[in-house]
Amino acid sequence: MKKLGILGSTGSIGVSTLEIVADFPDQFEVVTLTAGNNLTRLEEQIRRFRPKMVAVISPEGAETLRRRLGADAPEILSGVEGLVACACDPDIDMIVSAIVGAAGLVPTMAAIESGKDVALANKETLVTAGPLVTAAVKRLGVRLFPVDSEHSAIFQSMEGHRMDNVRRLILTASGGPFRNRPLAEMRCVTPADALAHPNWSMGRKISIDSATMMNKGLEVIEARWLFDVLPERIAVHIHPQSIVHSLVEYIDGAVIAQLGIPDMKTPIAYALSHPHRLPLNLPPLDLCGLRNLTFDEPDLERFPCLGLAYEALAMGGTAPAVLNAANEVAVEAFLNGEIPFLEIASVIRATLAGHEVKNLEHIDEVLRADLWARKQARQVAVKIAGGGQAC
Repeated sequence: MKKLGILGSTGSIGVSTLEIVADFPDQFEVVTLTAGNNLTRLEEQIRRFRPKMVAVISPEGAETLRRRLGADAPEILSGVEGLVACACDPDIDMIVSAIVGAAGLVPTMAAIESGKDVALANKETLVTAGPLVTAAVKRLGVRLFPVDSEHSAIFQSMEGHRMDNVRRLILTASGGPFRNRPLAEMRCVTPADALAHPNWSMGRKISIDSATMMNKGLEVIEARWLFDVLPERIAVHIHPQSIVHSLVEYIDGAVIAQLGIPDMKTPIAYALSHPHRLPLNLPPLDLCGLRNLTFDEPDLERFPCLGLAYEALAMGGTAPAVLNAANEVAVEAFLNGEIPFLEIASVIRATLAGHEVKNLEHIDEVLRADLWARKQARQVAVKIAGGGQAC
């Protein structure tokens, strides 16, 4: 019986994880849950899975939850301290890190420091603090299991092979909803347009990241640290069908890929059960029904955020943390109707340009860079909004 703590239980990854737990009650037990503001869904999860401890963002939310649950309430905490407590509970074997954004860094790092294995869906942990996280993982002997479909595909395609035989990692990207839209028409796309992903059902923030291809840029940075591969050996190919989830090219010319239907339960389940596989109730991949599988180079003029991610990775130090924070601010500004879609990249570029890169010695440097970048990015976004460029 593997005992789990789930950081971000009410998001899409958290919900899918709990569905797997429900399907395999003899293999998994939920010890802790954390969530943001979706108290209704969290209440339902608490009543069903009976965790011993939960945490939410605010003290007000915690009090509301206590009142709703009454005698059924577990220990309910709030704030960063609550997240950390839920991540470090001594009964937990594995943490599923599924909080969206940089907010997942501190509790995930705390889980690692307390010796927990981590099923990592929060890519920002490695994006913002990759050298610190990987050093802690190595020092403490814990394991990181990738949950992103692309990194899980690479992980699966590398099993049984030597790292020094790898030539390239190839991350695939759907291209999002604007893959074929003329660039001139993209200035006035709406949040609803950008949220309409053709293949995957995801949260709002990651859906916008997919539309800008920043999600793939963040995944490049994550892959650099997760697999200890230099950036020049990580490529991105646009694959609209989302069937080939990623590939590994070896020095003898062999290319090994992982294929499957676009459903996040597969990589989640593999992270939870590794080295075993769970018999999921998912439709099989119909290979004979596939008419074509296509791959293209990404257009960095159409998707400048991908290029900015490579630039931040090359800058090193605190630059990836600044990239991530500026992106979170820019995406929020777009979703709120404050800036046009194409100006998301402008906010990020201007914020990176104004940053003095610092070396990473401690997580505090990451947090300071994140705080600075958010303030700077908001100023840039306000200036863009005031310039009358919004549609």
